[in-house]
Order: sequence, then structure tokens, then C-alpha cells
Amino acid sequence: MFKNVIVRKPAKSLIDGITSNPQLGKPDYGLALEQHASYIEALKKCGVAVTELEPLEAYPDSCFVEDAAVITRKCAIITNPGAASRNGEAMEMLPTIKKFFPDDMIEFIKAPGTLEGGDVMMVGDHFYVGRSARTNEEGIRQFIEILERRGLSGSEVPLEHVLHLKTGVNYIENNNMLVSGEFVDKPDFAKFNKIVIPEEESYAANCIWVNGKVIVPTGYPTVERLVREAGYEVILTDTSEYRKLDGGLSCLSLRF
Repeated sequence: MFKNVIVRKPAKSLIDGITSNPQLGKPDYGLALEQHASYIEALKKCGVAVTELEPLEAYPDSCFVEDAAVITRKCAIITNPGAASRNGEAMEMLPTIKKFFPDDMIEFIKAPGTLEGGDVMMVGDHFYVGRSARTNEEGIRQFIEILERRGLSGSEVPLEHVLHLKTGVNYIENNNMLVSGEFVDKPDFAKFNKIVIPEEESYAANCIWVNGKVIVPTGYPTVERLVREAGYEVILTDTSEYRKLDGGLSCLSLRF
């Protein structure tokens, strides 16, 4: 169960964030703010305390706090984002992490290793790590070493097409996993009950489980139906403006 969630309000510079989908257009900042507020309300319905951080204008993508840290039950790991424009975000997250964790429970991914939290999926005490354009071999080596030192485990998942691991696969507890695209047949996930997301709704593979409820992006009726049929209470919230920056539901929060 999660007790705490950390989010960061989007900065006005959000409209200049990184995207691989420029055809979707630039985000509408006013609408992005409204959607962020709705996202926080959805989280609160799941019974967590939400810490909302101030915007960072110097970092257009900084509302995607998931990439700046990975939080486990044994420690917090400050990442080293692989996107040059985002590299300083991890250190900006450190003062907040220190409010929740003592220094001896905070670890760091160090250059030349790179790692972004969007490439990390927690399944109990095991962490799947996507090797991507943003998370490299050395970052994964350091990450797994930290996990094993703390009595946890990790394994690498090579990515072929997606930006981050959790772009296409997300664990929603109870042995259930939402999978799309390249993840449908990956042997890494053979033991799970796979809920296969149709290609036209692949964006909505990025749902988040929070204390028994599953938050699903608005506008993906097949995914909503499949999650309900799997026995979960669904909370819908719109992330249309974040999709324009390759961002989804998991990207916008740190949950622990």
C-alpha cells in the first residue's frame, strides 16, 4: 500500500518539453494545469498524502517526477536522467526525498551510468529495468547492484520501440500486467496474467495501481473495460496535454 505521493506542478516552460510526437501539437498550459489538479484529486481518492512541489521553469519536463528518483521499500535511489535537458532534475528532487528518507537510505546513480524512473517497474521486491535511449547498461548495473545490496532484485529488459519501459507495460498488482506492442510476447513477463491492450489504445497501457484502485487515462474505453473486468475500481483522469510530451499517468508522480 502507498502512503505518500510526490508530484510537481508543471512549469510554463512545459510547452517546450521533449516530444517524439510533434504532430500532436504543443500542450495547452492552462489545460495541463487543470489536468494536473484533477490527477492530484484522483490520487487523493486512493487514500494517499500528496506532496506538491513548485514548478521548475528551467526544466520543461520536470513535472514528470517519476524519472528523477526510484523509491523502494528499502531505499530511495536518485537517478541520473539520460536526456541532457533533464539531467539536473534528479538533484532538484533530493531535498524532498530527504524529508522522507535518512541519508543512509538514499542512493545515487552516477555518471557515466544513466537511468530514468520511467524505465523501472516494481513487482513486489523485484524491479524490471528497461534498457532504452535514456537508461544505459552502466546505469542498470549500478541500479541492480544497489537493489541487491539492500536485499532486493532487478533484471534488464531490452526495449526495441518505446521510449520507456512503462510506456508499454505496467504492473497493477494481483499478478496482473497491462501489456502492449513489443511486451505482449516478451518472455520476461510470461508468468503474469497479461491484459493485452489493443494497438489503437496503446497509450493507455500506462495506468497506475494505487491502493487497490487503478487510475486510467480518459478516452480509452477498451482499456477501461479490461481493467474493470479484471476486478478493479477505476478512476478516470485526462492526460491529453501530457501525452503530447510522451508523458503518461505513471510519469507524473512518485508513489511510495
